[in-house]
Amino acid sequence: MKITTTRFGELEVEKKDILTFKEGILGFENLTEFFVVDPGDQTLILWLQSTGDGEVAFPIIEPRIFNPDYRITLLPIELNSLNLQGVNDASVYTILTIPGDVQQMTANLKAPIIINNKTKQARQIVLQDNKLEVKYPMYSDLKKYIVTYHSDDSTRTNQKEIIAEVKPQESATPNVNRKENTL
Repeated sequence: MKITTTRFGELEVEKKDILTFKEGILGFENLTEFFVVDPGDQTLILWLQSTGDGEVAFPIIEPRIFNPDYRITLLPIELNSLNLQGVNDASVYTILTIPGDVQQMTANLKAPIIINNKTKQARQIVLQDNKLEVKYPMYSDLKKYIVTYHSDDSTRTNQKEIIAEVKPQESATPNVNRKENTL
């Protein structure tokens, strides 16, 4: 299917790459289908693009990129809401807020996006952990990671020819504990 977006132009998206948010995203409950766009730049920031509204796209990133100690615990009801047996089949992203002064960029660690990689069901879950911040200042941590990050850009998509894929990137430090349902 073709999706026209304000940020990326017209994109061809396969149905298998569509993520379904039954409850939408906080503040955007009416939008329930999204896909992940990798713009192919070196920021490591992806975009969660709505299929229903080409103007709505959220910058997202894997939190362990800038905060290797980030862990979440999902309650059984939260696992069930995504048809997850455990967190091994899930990807976790945080939504970023990027103001005019990019150095003030923050990540919402309190309400991550959880994606069931097999079923493509997704949900934004507000975690009960009071230590997690809604506006975690992460610019300097991300900048440190980017400076040391090495990738083969020839394998990444070209912004002029973006093909949206929902293929979660492997975290640099996958430390998943199935028993505690902790990511």
